[in-house]
Amino acid sequence: MASIYCCKECGTNLNLRSTYLFPPDFYFEAGNKGTLSFAMVDNTKFNFEKEDKFRPFFETLDYWGIQRNRTKMKCKSCGKLVGYVYDDGPPLTDSPGQFHMGPSQVVPRCPRYRFKIKALAISSET
Repeated sequence: MASIYCCKECGTNLNLRSTYLFPPDFYFEAGNKGTLSFAMVDNTKFNFEKEDKFRPFFETLDYWGIQRNRTKMKCKSCGKLVGYVYDDGPPLTDSPGQFHMGPSQVVPRCPRYRFKIKALAISSET
């Protein structure tokens, strides 16, 4: 049974597919609390805004890295912020990493589309 994910603000179907949903216990460096993460989205439903901030770690309370590379995802219909795109998805290569210690930040990674659960209206398809 598939779920339908809509923007809570305007009710637009965001065309997110449950097949691309990461499991809730999947580890991400930027965390996954209170969110749903997808491996793929329909780009026609969103406006994307790059957000590159470089801050010393002591200047930010929501610290998740010294260099913050993420992209804002906004609903194309109403402009409401629904989530962010992070570059901490699964590695694009099956490389064991430097010294065989696992993939590092240097290894290119798939994008992860992270949606705030509070910004989504989720219903079941019948």
